Amino acid sequence: MTRCFRTLFPGIRIGMMALTPLILSGCLMVGPDYKRPQAIVSARFKELKPAEGWTQASPQMAAWPKGEWWRAYDDPVLNALEEQIALSNQNVKEYEASYRKARAMVTAARASLYPTLAGSLSFARNSQGGSATSTSGTKYSTGSTTSTYAAEATADWDLDLWGKIRRQIQEQVAAAQISAADVANARLSYQSELAQDYFALRYEESLKTLLEQSIGLYEHALAIVRSQHSGGTVSGIDEYQAATTLQQAQATATATDVNRAEYEHAIAVLIGKAPGDFSLPRSKMPSAIPPVPVTLPATLLQRRPDIAAAERQMEEYNAEIGAAIAAFYPDVSLSAAYGYSGTPVQSLIQVANRIWSLGATTSETLFEGGARTAAVHEANADYDSAVANYRQVVLTALQDIEDQLSSLRILERQASQQQAAVLSALKAADIAMAEYRFGTAIYTTVITSQQTALSDQETALQIQESRLIASIKLIADLGGGWDAKNLPSKNSLQLDNPLVPGFLEKKQDDSVR
Repeated sequence: MTRCFRTLFPGIRIGMMALTPLILSGCLMVGPDYKRPQAIVSARFKELKPAEGWTQASPQMAAWPKGEWWRAYDDPVLNALEEQIALSNQNVKEYEASYRKARAMVTAARASLYPTLAGSLSFARNSQGGSATSTSGTKYSTGSTTSTYAAEATADWDLDLWGKIRRQIQEQVAAAQISAADVANARLSYQSELAQDYFALRYEESLKTLLEQSIGLYEHALAIVRSQHSGGTVSGIDEYQAATTLQQAQATATATDVNRAEYEHAIAVLIGKAPGDFSLPRSKMPSAIPPVPVTLPATLLQRRPDIAAAERQMEEYNAEIGAAIAAFYPDVSLSAAYGYSGTPVQSLIQVANRIWSLGATTSETLFEGGARTAAVHEANADYDSAVANYRQVVLTALQDIEDQLSSLRILERQASQQQAAVLSALKAADIAMAEYRFGTAIYTTVITSQQTALSDQETALQIQESRLIASIKLIADLGGGWDAKNLPSKNSLQLDNPLVPGFLEKKQDDSVR
């Protein structure tokens, strides 16, 4: 029997595969072919003005950052943390699983292009007739019992003359590319979030260091006031005021640990670890902001995974229109069967026992109350919605970049001005304390100048943190070095199945379009 099926299946399979190019070469693909709509893109970024300190990125600069963009901050601890996002972040793993499912759905859709082959083996034992009694009274059988063996292979094939299945494959391919872009976008998003949390944590540590330095100065000031109070040169209220200033600074320093702990917990979750099993050594916030090269706005169409996903969605819905239009045309299918039926099994494979059949079926819906027309209208609406979404995603991306460019430009100027204010405030505090020691100023003046100096230093730290966060956001808004070429090509997605013949697809390059 095994040999029987080895004989049956190759014949049907080879025949069907031989017919495939002949039939599909004459097939149509109804519906519109996809052409990417124009996005609303400016010629340049408004903030990219040489007078403001921005320069157009050179070809070498335009390639930066590539992949590991966080290395621009030259922080080994940050580097080690970022490398764990792709490996351990559970949200990224969820997106990756969705992408693998999308790839499988492409293969499932392509399977509809091919014949469905089936085989059967059967055995039946039949008896006919009864018994009779001879004149001598002996009963004997007048019937017969036979055994019948059968082996048969069948094939059914939807010819897809109008391209409905191929349009559905286009949908699934575009959906898989969307899923791949979603993976890249999620990875970039969590990498950016990790870097922001990391520098926010370093800000809290730097703020505590600043407060601890101020606490040392306040302790020294309290010692001076106590000494003068003991000598009778000042009243007790000055000592209480000095103690209050010290205690307030101590309480504020302690409060920074609350925010630091929360950021540390958030970082642990981002890298896929339990917060209880993770801790970071203390350090300080970096003082340097790495330069971020910025290219023309049009390059965003290739550099941002969220824009790529929105663009792929348009092709997905464009293919949906074609599939909906194909429903107006008749379905044509072929069927074939080949086998043997007879007895005994040893002589089953003989011409006399051979059975075969060929058939063709066409079907057309004559009336469905407008359901097919409604499906076309729905597909067109989906496509129009995708076009609007694509253009809005591009506009939002341009807005985000302009925001970060302006923030970096303005914050750089503010940082310089604030640093000058810090130096002036520190000098004022030193002068106030010196005058107080010589009895030419009251202690309220000292307190005011000290609090002003501390406040100005805290503001300077906040500005530095804002500059770091803005630079991280700008890198992420520019795509973090990602490129649409990183998406799986249409060919690679459709060639997962080794049985796919090349004549079913037009030859295309590695691009996503």
